[in-house]
Amino acid sequence: MTQRAEHSTVMDRLALDDLITGYAIAVDDGDWPGYQALFTPDGRADYRSAGGIEGGVAEIAAWLGEMLRNFAMRQHLIVNRRITLARRDGTSGDTATVRADYLNPMRLAGPATEDEGGPTAPNYTCGGRYDFTARRTADGWRLTGVVVHEKWREVWCGGE
Repeated sequence: MTQRAEHSTVMDRLALDDLITGYAIAVDDGDWPGYQALFTPDGRADYRSAGGIEGGVAEIAAWLGEMLRNFAMRQHLIVNRRITLARRDGTSGDTATVRADYLNPMRLAGPATEDEGGPTAPNYTCGGRYDFTARRTADGWRLTGVVVHEKWREVWCGGE
């Protein structure tokens, strides 16, 4: 592999890492236009293993916006990212997969929220693995698919 090809691979990996970080931030912040902008127009997501739906990105963004209103606080931690670039002729290709684990602590919305001086610690936490697929576009790397594989969840309903 030439030095130019190695540099290109590193740049692609950094761009894909940034794309996945952007995904976590958009979901946590409820930035649904920003979430949709991370995907190709034909992008899809599958949240069925976590009790959700599967569909096109606009449908998913609307569903997430409605469902995540139930949580006053969200924080996706996406770790152990394994990026695989499709290779053509020894150079980076135009498609990629990213497999990554996640930990997602959240705080259920309720009568006493942080803004009202109530508790802020998470009382709902889930974890699992994401399978992301991405494609290089004229605007950079974009997600073509997201599949959530929830492995566990914990809901704490005890007193404060």
